Amino acid sequence: MSHNHGHGSDLNAPPRPELARILIGVVAALAVATCLAMIALWPSGSDVPHDTDPYSGEGVSTVKATVTSVEAFDCGSTGDIGIDSMPTVDGDCANVTATVDDGEIAEFVLDPTRHVAAAMDEGDEVTLVKLQPQGQDATYEFRDYQRGFPLLALALAFAVLVALVGRLRGALALVGIVVTLLALMKFVLPGMLTGESPVLVAVVGSTAIMIAVLYLAHGISIRTTSALFGTLFGIAFTAVVGLIGTDWSHLTGLSSEDDSLLVATAPQLYMPGIVAASMVIAGLGVLNDVTVTQASAVWEMRALQPLASKWDVFRSAMRIGRDHIASSVYTLVFAYAGSAMTVMLLITAYQRGLVDVLTSEEIAQEVVRTLVGAIGLVLAVPVTTLFAVWLAPPPSEDPNLGRRVRRDATA
Repeated sequence: MSHNHGHGSDLNAPPRPELARILIGVVAALAVATCLAMIALWPSGSDVPHDTDPYSGEGVSTVKATVTSVEAFDCGSTGDIGIDSMPTVDGDCANVTATVDDGEIAEFVLDPTRHVAAAMDEGDEVTLVKLQPQGQDATYEFRDYQRGFPLLALALAFAVLVALVGRLRGALALVGIVVTLLALMKFVLPGMLTGESPVLVAVVGSTAIMIAVLYLAHGISIRTTSALFGTLFGIAFTAVVGLIGTDWSHLTGLSSEDDSLLVATAPQLYMPGIVAASMVIAGLGVLNDVTVTQASAVWEMRALQPLASKWDVFRSAMRIGRDHIASSVYTLVFAYAGSAMTVMLLITAYQRGLVDVLTSEEIAQEVVRTLVGAIGLVLAVPVTTLFAVWLAPPPSEDPNLGRRVRRDATA
């Protein structure tokens, strides 16, 4: 937020360096407060659940193997309703032989669901569960495919493209992703598991993430600071409305088998709070996009229209913001619809009514999450625009204002 100032311009008037110093103090205070909150909420290693992995017990381990043969056989699965009133898959089972990395031969059976969905073939690299009680021979079960190399290749391709196209800003954005992952894995997720308020942990973690990634990706400037203020408003508002919406809609956070397993693993968790916290985390990306765009729009308009009043700049920026709101809301809806696609397909296959579908716990969570995120997003646009117009240089007749405004935005 440093600035180079000359003479004879409203942009270079004393309030600009004064404003820069004030904003530095405000952001520094926010950063210090966030750090203190993180220290107070930092999860103790002894409080985070350990040794709860079902594949880490005595006589149980996971091993890597390569499939050498797959032989289908009829195991009597007809697709009829089973004894537990659940539908079964019509198809064959499969006897699979694989070579474990240590040279042992592993044999296991795929049920029709696994056989049909996995479409396993010779040469596939898999992960198996090895069961070997003391004094007994080892048996094996299929756990999953090995996906390390494909994921690594895609991540490297993404990183290279971002760095090549985005150059320095792209490289710094990648650093921001690393910061985000560290904050989530070291603070947010462990903090929730220790029983702290999930929403409070999410808000503090999100604030720390946004302070770091905004200045990393977009540079230290008054423009970035205005985007930060709008983003922090969006985070706080989403947290409050998320709590209200979760309680009002009676969302329990127990909509799937994984949710029940999580509660059994960490009984101190408050699952409705986890639902509300997920609304804060899920909307960060789109919220950041909207606030940065609005701040940039205000600065660019000030550069192009040096004589325009603050009100005129606000109205012009809001016209851009309205278009951005429309596209961003669709982004949220499609993202959440994609994440709940399996549940939506299953409910559709059951031919349940639309109202019944929308009010079920599985879909209601996504509906509330979408609506809460959209409300926070919509309100963040005018709030960010107001901050940006307030902090942007005032109207001026200086012919060099445009160049100086752009420098002001990146200084």
